[in-house]
Amino acid sequence: MSRRLVILTALIAACVPAAPPSTTPAAAVTPAAIRPVSAADTRWADSVLATLSLRDKAAQLVWPWILGDYVPEGSAEWRRISRLVTEDHVGGFIVSVGSPVEIATKVNALQRLSGLPLIVSADLETGVGFRARGGFFVPNAIDLGGATNFPLQMALGAANDPQLAYDLGAVTAREGRALGIHIAYGPVLDVNNNPANPVIGARSISEDPKVTARMGVAVSRGLQENGMLATGKHFPGHGDTETNSHLALATVTASRARLDSVELAPFQAAIDAGVGAIMTFHGFLPALDSTGVPATLSPRVMTSLLRDQMGFKGLLVTDAMTMAGVVDTYGDVEAAKRAIAAGNDVLLMPTDTRQAIDAVVAGVNEGRYTAARLDQSVRRVLELKHQFGLHRERLVPVEGVRRIVGDSANQSAANRLADRSFVLARDANGAVPIVRGGAKPRVLSVTYARRTDLQAGTVFPGELARGVGPMTQHYLNADDVAPELTRIVAAAGQVDVVVVSSYVNITSETATTADAPRPFVDVMQQLVNSGKPVVLLTFGTPYLLKQVPFAPTYGIAWGGTPASQRAAARVLLGELGTSARLPISIPPLLTAGQGVTRPGR
Repeated sequence: MSRRLVILTALIAACVPAAPPSTTPAAAVTPAAIRPVSAADTRWADSVLATLSLRDKAAQLVWPWILGDYVPEGSAEWRRISRLVTEDHVGGFIVSVGSPVEIATKVNALQRLSGLPLIVSADLETGVGFRARGGFFVPNAIDLGGATNFPLQMALGAANDPQLAYDLGAVTAREGRALGIHIAYGPVLDVNNNPANPVIGARSISEDPKVTARMGVAVSRGLQENGMLATGKHFPGHGDTETNSHLALATVTASRARLDSVELAPFQAAIDAGVGAIMTFHGFLPALDSTGVPATLSPRVMTSLLRDQMGFKGLLVTDAMTMAGVVDTYGDVEAAKRAIAAGNDVLLMPTDTRQAIDAVVAGVNEGRYTAARLDQSVRRVLELKHQFGLHRERLVPVEGVRRIVGDSANQSAANRLADRSFVLARDANGAVPIVRGGAKPRVLSVTYARRTDLQAGTVFPGELARGVGPMTQHYLNADDVAPELTRIVAAAGQVDVVVVSSYVNITSETATTADAPRPFVDVMQQLVNSGKPVVLLTFGTPYLLKQVPFAPTYGIAWGGTPASQRAAARVLLGELGTSARLPISIPPLLTAGQGVTRPGR
């Protein structure tokens, strides 16, 4: 496969030597679309490569994790992360949660310290708001705002509109580049064909590989045509497993034929469309490598399959090297060596940065791989830095963040996806909309969430009350359901309609099960038995219906963002119609493609 399939950024045509970082960022500009690597990019990369020691080459491939929080210059934490640049000479970072301005400020500060420009990456599956929001001020739960946050990716499968997927990518790219972020770890290309999957769930687009491919390619186009590298993940597919790879080695037992037609299909489509990066899966797929080695550490998967057979020429990034799927069996040092030997370019989030760099160097000295093999990966990283124009300008104008990040037009794109993707999966008794003919029903609104989810119920009850008037409201703590059960059942007897909103999800690093607690199932049964119309909405796992199959009305809003909460309320009030369809099955109750159509006012 030719290099033209590697769609990367070519912002600068001229080849110039590495320059010291400027101290004043340039004015905000719209990043250029990602284009194929040029000869100038390669010449610059090779000129830098020739100046690097073996250890500094290894350091370019190790990208530690940092928070995007406020850190004073004199603090121990700032001294720690600054040494990653000044002493260890890392090639880049993965930045996590923080407010937009703090992320931009910290990234600029690190760029100023670095001899070579840094590449900055982030998990941005649902937009920059997936990581860059200001959080909530406690104890008042005041939303401090931040970047645009779209519904979970499965909303794309429900709406099934490539334009909405493109818009998600485009907004993410514009906002992310404004913060100094160059690579998005998204879209998720895993086909979620196992409802018991404890880590992917609604992060996936669909259980249909064709829908996943079509929407995933659209997201990638939106990202890369607006200046940010897209990363398809988690290769070769994390959808059909019941093990959380953060906690243990997951296994996908599908045959090679099934993998080709389902799991690998979205990745092949993304590669053919020019996706710039791929992230690996720390799982065992015996049909691809029967030796028991996780895919991340397997040359058969990462080199023979991905690069040789599927033709991928871009940046190959490991999933977090802290995860049990690789380190429990091999340990940090051996896992790092095996990852490079397998063909990976970047070791993401190692437990110990310096140890990981030393391990990569030791791999060369031990003959595990050659210095020339290492140079291939370093060249890819350096080419990216030139393609992004970082050799000429690596800083972002912090004063420009507020003009771009969280802009009303960007939020409108998130609202459109939330509105178009709400699925009324079941409405056996015709309870939706709950407002008809001008009469305002008495409503009991129950918010079912964990105490740590400060966003749960911050928008939906208020939006619903706008159309029905004063409501009875109860909060049901998902970690201790029992104390509220009696009061909720009693309150149901005094109203016309009961609306239960669940914000409990399964996609966390500690999740091992999607099961709702028995007391929650019991209270739902009592509410349904009361004879009152009961509407169950899920802003978390779409598979909640499996735990309460008797729920007569079931709606899915694909995440607890303000946009999704607002859309759900508008559907119940009859202001917003429904036409989206389930992109997954909820066996044995519902099949993919089902959904109730309701007109809106």
